[in-house]
Amino acid sequence: MAHLLAHGLQLLARNYRCRFGEIDLVMRDSPTLVFVEVRFRQSQRFGRGADTVTQAKQRKLIATARHYLAGITRHPLPPCRFDVVSVSRPNYEPQFEWIRNAFTQDG
Repeated sequence: MAHLLAHGLQLLARNYRCRFGEIDLVMRDSPTLVFVEVRFRQSQRFGRGADTVTQAKQRKLIATARHYLAGITRHPLPPCRFDVVSVSRPNYEPQFEWIRNAFTQDG
């Protein structure tokens, strides 16, 4: 999260949960609401963490984001995007891969 805060995003919610699933971070990037999925891998030997955000996981994130948005009283709703942050620690040094707009609700 510190990586995103250092890039100017503001934290709105952590581990937002509802019956559809969970969103790791809800943040604001200027006027845009950002729903962030964080994936951790000790190494990338078996692939990047971002590769584990399957279409099924994307559907759950989208449904959870819609639930979050339903609780917002501000209209019109702000623009939104889905980001994925993949964190790995090869050689014990953290490496971040931040994929902005990693997927859309339209697929």
